[in-house]
Order: sequence, then C-alpha cells, then structure tokens
Amino acid sequence: MSSTPPAHGQATTRPRAVARPAAILAVLASAQFAVALSTSIVNVALPSVRDGVGLSDAGMSWVVNSYGLAFGALLLLGGRAADLLGRRRVLLAGLLLFAVSALAAGLASTPWTLVAARTAQGVGAAAIAPAALSLVMRLHPPGPARGRALGVWGAVSGAGGAAGVLLGGVLTQTLGWPWVFHASAIGAAVVLLATLRLVPGGLEETERAPARLDLAGALTVTTGLVALVYGLTAAGRSGWTDPLVLGAFGAAALLLTLFVFVERRHPDPLLPLGIFSQGSVGPANLVMTLLGSVWVGLFFFLPLYQQQVLGAGPLEAGLAQLPLAAANMLGSALAPALTRRVGAYRTLVAGLLIQAVGLLWLARISADGTFLTDVLGPILLIGLGLGMAFVQLTGAAVSGVRPADAGLASGLVNTTRQIGGSVGLAVLGTLAAARTAGATALPHTAALTEGYRTAFLVSAAVLGAAAVLSRLLVRGAPRPERDAAGADPLPHSPDTSAKTR
Repeated sequence: MSSTPPAHGQATTRPRAVARPAAILAVLASAQFAVALSTSIVNVALPSVRDGVGLSDAGMSWVVNSYGLAFGALLLLGGRAADLLGRRRVLLAGLLLFAVSALAAGLASTPWTLVAARTAQGVGAAAIAPAALSLVMRLHPPGPARGRALGVWGAVSGAGGAAGVLLGGVLTQTLGWPWVFHASAIGAAVVLLATLRLVPGGLEETERAPARLDLAGALTVTTGLVALVYGLTAAGRSGWTDPLVLGAFGAAALLLTLFVFVERRHPDPLLPLGIFSQGSVGPANLVMTLLGSVWVGLFFFLPLYQQQVLGAGPLEAGLAQLPLAAANMLGSALAPALTRRVGAYRTLVAGLLIQAVGLLWLARISADGTFLTDVLGPILLIGLGLGMAFVQLTGAAVSGVRPADAGLASGLVNTTRQIGGSVGLAVLGTLAAARTAGATALPHTAALTEGYRTAFLVSAAVLGAAAVLSRLLVRGAPRPERDAAGADPLPHSPDTSAKTR
C-alpha cells in the first residue's frame, strides 16, 4: 500500500533537462518497494526471530510495532522535511538510515537492540516514502504521464507487500531469519547508489515557502503513541492495574494532549487540526484507523497460526499469503466498476462486511485444521473485501478538501492506517494472550488457537463497527458516485468516486 505526497510545497512543473526520466522513476519506485517490502517481510519470520533473540510471545509484536509506529508517526514530518531540506537529500538520508538500521537488526542478539534497530528503520522509511513520491510528482507534471507514474507507484507498493511475505519465508527457511533484515539492507544500499547516480540534483530546484519543522509535535505524538502501545501490550502480562501500565496510560494521555496543544499553537503545525472538518477527512480516517488495526493484526496472527499450530514452515506460510494478496488485487480492480454501478458508500460497506464475514469464518479455525479447510476460503473473502474498502477510503480521505490541503489529507490517511495498525495489534495481542493464558486445561496448540480465534472474532466486530461508522462519510461527501464519470482522482486515490468540492 502506497505512501503519499508531502503536505506542502509540492512542485507541479517538471525541471528542465532531466535525462532518462523512466530510469529515475524506476529508482524512486524501487525506494517505495523497499519500504513496502520491509513492512511485510518480517511477519513469517517472527517465530524464528523470537527464538533467535529470546523474545517473549508478547515481544514479537514489538518487532512489527516499532517499525510501524515510527513510520506512521513521522510520515508527515518526513514530507515536511523533504519540502524544506530538499527531497533528494532527505531521500538519501532516509535510505542510508534504513540500510544501516536493517543491517543492525539482522545482527541483533537481544530483544532491545532488535526493537531499537527496527524503530530506526521505521524512521528511515518515514523519510524515504514522502521524499521519493514528491520527486515523482516533481518529475511528472499533471497529466497522463503523472497518472502513469502514480500507477507504477501503486503497483510496486502492492507488489512489495506481497513479495515481502514470500521472500521472508524463503530467506528464513534457507539462510535464516537475519537475512530477512540483511536483504532489506542490501536493497536499500543498491537504491541509495542508484539515487546518487541517476536522480539529478536539479529536482531540488523548487520554491520553498518559509516554514519550520514541528519537532515538538513529532516528539509528543510519537512518544505518546509508544506509551499507549506499551501500556496495552504490558497489560496482557501484568494486568490493567499494574503501576507501570497505569503510568504508561497516564503518560500517553498527557503527551497526546500536549500534542494537540502544540498543534494549535505552532505556526506551521505537523497536523493542522482543522483538516478533520473538511469534507470526509475525519470520518474516512476514523474508519481507516479501524481497518488498519484489523489488517496489521491479520498479517501478524495468520502466519503464527500456520507455523505454531499447523506446523507449517516459513516458506509454506509465506506462500499461503499469496491467495490473500491476489484477492486483494482483485478487489481493488473491481472497486471502480462497483462504484459506478452501486455507488462508493455501498461498495465501501460491502467491502467491510465481506471482510467481517471472512474473519468470522476464520475464527472457526481449529488446532487440527489444515490450510485448505480452515484458512483458504476465509482469506479469499478478506482479501477481496480489503481491496474494495481500501480503494474507497483512500478516495474519501481526500474528498472535499481544499486543493492546498490535498497532499496533507493524502498523507494523513496513510498515517492513520499505520498508527491504527500498531495500536490495534497491541490490543488484539493482549486479548489473544489473555485468552491463551486462561485456557490452562487445553494443550498448548489448542490454547494458542483459542487466542487467535479471539483476535479474529474481535477483528470481525471492529469491521462491523467500521461499516456502521462509514455512514458518517455520506455527510462529508454527498453523492460521491458523481465523479466516477469524469473527475480526475487525486494521488493515491484510485477510487474515481471521490468528490472534490
């Protein structure tokens, strides 16, 4: 899934004398591919990573969440930094940090060094994604060429996520889990060298509005979210009344409140809060947060069930994710036609409910099940619904916003998806761990299965709530299907139904 243009200062004219634009696009798309790959490549390796560095079952979620939190919380700051400091410079710095931290993750021998390295990798990703896309927008002015470039961008984002699952299984089973991270480091280093050689400095020639980086906002929102996720994760093993858990929740409330205060007073806020009142931005991001919480949790628990309960190897678990990816692409491809036929709102609700049905089906897994009988059917439904819903939400998230805020709105929906995924995984992990710990009379694999079933049941309920809340989108963007016939979709909004007012 793709990242978004930076919020401010986006250039719209192509620089003069740019040679080999196709090669430059290939390099920039490869940077996004590396980011998407690293989001999913670790999932099937988690049991091996746990054994390799001595992680607890609860600690496995931090291998995912440390990357996702840093990436999501700093994505908007990365876009602003690219505008102010130079897109190529920020891209190069992000690639360097990404490569070094991925190498460090592969060399880690303790849980804390691994989590620290993954956090740094997420920071690098937050610089890479908006800077690379901003360069794509700079290279291709509005028109068919930009549309084709954004199509390439979206395709490599989806391909990176699917390839990460498969490559993670291959590397873990053949070379060992450290190569999951070493491969990311090598890929980022290659893209770094290609950027130095092929991406010209002339792409930096853009008018920059006077503005300041909102470092206080970035610090408060990031630390506040880390405290929240820590509290949710620790509650599963220490109890909700544990002093550390209560302290984490208190710190999260204080820091996130301080973030709102900072954003209201900063002359160039990281997140202008008024954006939520424009068009469908507020409701769309609320629903996207819920969708993200389920999506990340699914890709966390499904490989664990296959490996820890069904006995699949990493490669088999990775291959088993491909039907879900294929169904996701099918849902994305069908979404525009469905929108023209039944409207954006009905397509969105259908996508959410199809996923909910798939998760209810998946919650029937058993300790002695098989991939064909317990997993394949549900994940085909989930993938189909995910593709349908994601297309609609990315369109709704930029529906009705002022043109000057289009980049901000587009970046925000990716931020909320990442943050929702991190918080949702913490909640689902806590609930699953509590259910497993309470099933003392059952064999270990059966107890694990009960935990995973709980996570899938709660996920289905969350999507049901998201379907109800999606009604709020109608108020922000009435009659969205009008634009299906001719409106020019904004970047990262493949849904042609979004109405811009």
